Amino acid sequence: MTGTFVVCGTPIGNLGDAPPRLAESLGAADIVYCEDTRRSRRLLEALGVDTPLRSFFVGNEDVRSVEIAERLAAGDTVALITDAGMPTVSDPGHSAVVAALSVGATVTVVPGPSAVLAALAVSGLPSQRFVFEGFLPRKSGERRRRLEELAAEQRTVVLYAAPSRLGAELAQMAEVFGPDRQIVIARELTKLHEEVWRGTVGEAAAVWTERTVKGEVTLVLEGAAAPDVSLEDAVGEVLELVDTGVSLSGAVKVVAEATGTRKRRLYEAALALRKT
Repeated sequence: MTGTFVVCGTPIGNLGDAPPRLAESLGAADIVYCEDTRRSRRLLEALGVDTPLRSFFVGNEDVRSVEIAERLAAGDTVALITDAGMPTVSDPGHSAVVAALSVGATVTVVPGPSAVLAALAVSGLPSQRFVFEGFLPRKSGERRRRLEELAAEQRTVVLYAAPSRLGAELAQMAEVFGPDRQIVIARELTKLHEEVWRGTVGEAAAVWTERTVKGEVTLVLEGAAAPDVSLEDAVGEVLELVDTGVSLSGAVKVVAEATGTRKRRLYEAALALRKT
């Protein structure tokens, strides 16, 4: 009989946020895989748990996932945690879940605090519909392309940011999105030095490029305004450009940027109309 794989969310800062079932699940496991054994040992000690720990991080994730699958196939109960938050969400763990499923193990979850939802909740920005983009690319060119893809996104956007790159990322956001989009910067949520900063992207770029930033950072960005141009009118503009010799993809890019219409939606509509 195969074992059970328990994906466990951990506090994002304040240990008092640990749910009672976290201690119960970690204590019942045969082994706990974790990102940093020293940091996780402190968590387990605070919870009164002495289950053995084994490292599981980006550098050894593939090897450890095979190992986890073998333990589960043998009937063990295996728990997985990361330093903070939920494994697999901008943290190691996805390959372990896949490996657990591949051997027919039961995969269950202990939910916990989330920086994404916590930042969204305190931001004051619309929360009915949102997208989570994780970390932006490290390289400037790749990061700009990702931001350009998000420029027309009308839903609230939540991102993680590395403190060392925060200033550069905000400066690029101001260039791509314009300076007036609202943004909330949530730093060190639930911790002693928690800070929630609110303002425009332009103001954020000016303020945070001058600061030495430490700790965990989550950004909540206002979505783009709904386009004033209907999809039908936008498609018409695309086809007019195509008639002048511009490629379909080139015309879609120009009109999408001008109207705020999503490129993919615009391209598919224009392509369908051309075929008819």
